[in-house]
Amino acid sequence: MLTKLKDWVVILRRHYLARLLLLSALVGVVAALGAWMFTAVIDFAGNIFLTRLIGYQIPLPGAEGPSLIPAAATHRWLLLVVPAIGGLLSGLTIHWLAKEAAGHGTDAVINAFHRGSGVMRKRVPFVKTLATAFTLGTGGSAGREGPITQVGSGFGAMIGKWFDCGPRERRLLVLAGAGAGLGAIFRSPLGGAIFATEVLYREMDFETPALVPAFIASIISYSVYCAITGTWGAVFTVPVLKFNHILELPAYVVLGILCALVGVIYLKTIHVTEEQVFDRLKLPVYIKPAVGGLLLGGIGYFLPEILGQGYGWAQLAMDGRLSLALVTTIFAVKILATALTIGSGGSGGTFAPSVVIGGLLGTTLGLLMRQWLPGISPDLPAFALVGMAGFLAGVAKTPLAALIMISEMTLGYGLLVPLMLATAGAYVLVPRKLSLFKSQVNTRVDSPAHEGEFVAGSLERLFARDAMPAGQILVTFRSATGLPEILTAVADSRQLIFPVLNESGKLSGVIPFHTIRVFLTERELPEHAVVAADLLAPNFSAVALDEDLVVALRKFREAKLEELPVVTSTTPPQLVGLLNRRDVLAVYHDNFI
Repeated sequence: MLTKLKDWVVILRRHYLARLLLLSALVGVVAALGAWMFTAVIDFAGNIFLTRLIGYQIPLPGAEGPSLIPAAATHRWLLLVVPAIGGLLSGLTIHWLAKEAAGHGTDAVINAFHRGSGVMRKRVPFVKTLATAFTLGTGGSAGREGPITQVGSGFGAMIGKWFDCGPRERRLLVLAGAGAGLGAIFRSPLGGAIFATEVLYREMDFETPALVPAFIASIISYSVYCAITGTWGAVFTVPVLKFNHILELPAYVVLGILCALVGVIYLKTIHVTEEQVFDRLKLPVYIKPAVGGLLLGGIGYFLPEILGQGYGWAQLAMDGRLSLALVTTIFAVKILATALTIGSGGSGGTFAPSVVIGGLLGTTLGLLMRQWLPGISPDLPAFALVGMAGFLAGVAKTPLAALIMISEMTLGYGLLVPLMLATAGAYVLVPRKLSLFKSQVNTRVDSPAHEGEFVAGSLERLFARDAMPAGQILVTFRSATGLPEILTAVADSRQLIFPVLNESGKLSGVIPFHTIRVFLTERELPEHAVVAADLLAPNFSAVALDEDLVVALRKFREAKLEELPVVTSTTPPQLVGLLNRRDVLAVYHDNFI
């Protein structure tokens, strides 16, 4: 039995794909257990601080519990201090145990993929869980998505290290863990996997090699997590929704535009709060989340609806149980509340606030259309769901993941057409430079993880004539040129090779400088004791003007020279200049970097 097990281990080491898929499945199981631990700790903290201490029950989305408008907090004055206490505990936890666990988490995952070779410290998932529990459990306006992304990817990195995986494999396992965490927490296995591969880039690009590992990890994580918790299916409860009237499309176009406009305000508010306020605040880093919590508590005292993730309020709004004034107020103030929580360094995600703000924005437009155009107005839940997807697509630069995740979280597949319209519109209208995630790069070409993969394709579009310096003054010799004349000419030249022409002017070879150097002290030799034809390099190759630089680099390697002659493509070829390996690198840098 032991021998067979060892044989299987050897096989797995040899077969990259089989090993990757099995490790992805293992990541899925571990991420599911981590997600269960993560939600349990956060729920416990919320029960202690908000429910028992303050006496305030944040409403839940329909699939997680009764969506009831809560009664006023019995100890409302504690809202002025409890979020600050949570911010302080979160800041101290991160400062003492793992500074990379600060913030919303997704940026750390993106950075680990692009620049960290898929390496994360083993303590990060546990520190992130504890810090997020302090933030969310005391009413921080943030979500679970960023932290669970970092928790899941941390387990992926841990498994990659345990099994001695290389950088490429570790990166894929990090993304598999991120997708697994999202798929479990939000009960969105497909959307979680797509999000993990799409969120790396600002433009429409995907980390396609990670799709299958992320699918496997996310499916297993979702199944294990739901089996443990007993909760399957959607997060929000909505009626069966359908798109069945062309006159509804203009309303969804308007909603997509509004998502982009409000998304820009949301992103700039977060960035200004972080960079212009808290980064300039002359306080220890671990104190800043407490300051953010104190300001948040001051707002929450007057408007407790902005505390926590906000999914329950989005559910109540789409059910039509909130007034237009309250819905508008919540989504407007939620932007500031999230900026204070995240911008101050609190540990929490931006996914949930984005979904809630988008849902409330959509509900606001739906309530207005009910008054103005009751005959063609879609149902409120339809506006809410399209607003959620459109807003998330614009601010996170993940249009496909946003569409799929919102569909899975609501089982609202009947709205694919308006979802596609709103997500595409918001994604296009939000400027590329604005995003929730600073560590995103534009495309795979710009990722340090893929450095060098695209060089060959780029060099195929450049030719020797593009790289050859202009205005060259060549030193050439005839085959019968004597050594003294060669030494005199070489003394004033910076060339590394010297072309040799025959009697008809045709290139017959090159003399490397290192060959001539051994004769620099032998100027007393008879004039024709050594001639140019005697010094030719054994390996000689010329580059044609219209040959691409991939061919040129291959000829450099074969000739083992740093410089090669360049000739025309005519017959016979005529010498026109020299090409240095440095010239190839320079023209590549000028065109593609």
